[in-house]
Amino acid sequence: DRGEARSFDSMTAEQQRSSEARAEKTREVAMDCEMVGTGPDGKDSMLARVAVVNARGRVLYSRFVVPTEPVTDYRTPITGLTAKDLTPESGAVTFKQAQSQVAALMHGRVLVGHALSNDLTCLQLGHARKDTRDTAKYKALRDPGHLGVPSLKTLALRILDRKIQFGVHDPGEDARTAM
Repeated sequence: DRGEARSFDSMTAEQQRSSEARAEKTREVAMDCEMVGTGPDGKDSMLARVAVVNARGRVLYSRFVVPTEPVTDYRTPITGLTAKDLTPESGAVTFKQAQSQVAALMHGRVLVGHALSNDLTCLQLGHARKDTRDTAKYKALRDPGHLGVPSLKTLALRILDRKIQFGVHDPGEDARTAM
């Protein structure tokens, strides 16, 4: 729930790591990533933040990630990120560290999320199709009166009666909502 997200984000880094270590590793996990823009006009996406939660919504992993290429658009209105957030000095991890940790958490589990192909692509990871539950691809969640894929924000409001993504996106909250 939102209290979980707020309380986790307000913890010190040490408290967050302790909370992550205590969270139960369930059969299902949900993931969401936030990306920054690289390349001309910031059109290419690079991992900047990743969160994984268990089936009960408890945070298993939440990290900022140091960019491996120059960032041309932090997408701050959506991500809330600035250059300062993505430095080792502020606690951000390397891409390889994040990739390895997320891969370990996903291994042998059902992965839940919204538009997971985007997140898996930016993490340069794959996941067995039979163990993937993507709310963007699940046809039963689509509104018959509208074409295209509904946003997570739309699904949350329509199905869960929850308002999310007002202002900055929180990958923990988004993962929890997809779960």
